[in-house]
Amino acid sequence: MSAVLVTGASTGIGHATARRMFDYGWDVFACARTDEDLERLGEEGFTPIRLDVTDPDTIAAAKEELDERGLRGLVNNAGIAVSGPVEFVPLDELRRQLEVNLVGQVAVIQAFMPNIREASGRIVNVSSIGGRIALPLVGPYAASKFGLEAVSDSLRRELRPWGIHVSLVEPGAVVTPIWDKGRETASRLEDEMGQQARTYYGRLAQRIRAETEKIPERGVQPDEVAQAIEHALTAPRPKLRYVIGRDAKTRLRIKALVGEKRFDALVARMLDWP
Repeated sequence: MSAVLVTGASTGIGHATARRMFDYGWDVFACARTDEDLERLGEEGFTPIRLDVTDPDTIAAAKEELDERGLRGLVNNAGIAVSGPVEFVPLDELRRQLEVNLVGQVAVIQAFMPNIREASGRIVNVSSIGGRIALPLVGPYAASKFGLEAVSDSLRRELRPWGIHVSLVEPGAVVTPIWDKGRETASRLEDEMGQQARTYYGRLAQRIRAETEKIPERGVQPDEVAQAIEHALTAPRPKLRYVIGRDAKTRLRIKALVGEKRFDALVARMLDWP
């Protein structure tokens, strides 16, 4: 039976991917951090694996648990969203963002590459349209995803001689808990960054928050992203990039059509930010 390891499988895209690949008939190693989530994943039929992408010990333990078993798929999905103006974002928060969304992904890839080689498997890295277009106040998150795009491109070209495919999944707005957690983080950081940051960027933050609150109405469901991941893992000719959601596709088209400067003006107009 083919096997896949999915990080961040407790909710959202990761959970939908684990469910879809389980239904496809694969053995699913579903990664989470808490006892509660691991117990629930086990009850759902997955093989639960404790893994925190920022913790080398849990990565090593997960690797040992899989031993020399081959992996037909590795889905790097775990991630967080840190927002805030570049001028004021706490550097510790920026480092945390990069550790989880970029360095942690590389750590997992390095650990499980022998398993992927053993099975001539595939790697799917869950990026974002934020890895192609960086909007105001989400610089930390966008930086992590831009970095993941670069790492994925390099890795894909490095692994070409062995026929190991590396695909990027680039959703726009998705109805997942990451945005609820992101709003909580943003509110906390606003308080920590102080009055000057609120004076300069408070109005913009309100506009951005209003846009994220529309995600439940406009965003795609996690299973739509999981469907693309399934294709990347199983299709004879997987795509290099999967852009998902009308908002993501529209942004890319407009930016390509009007150019960088005019796109900046359109973003400013959308956010009422002169």
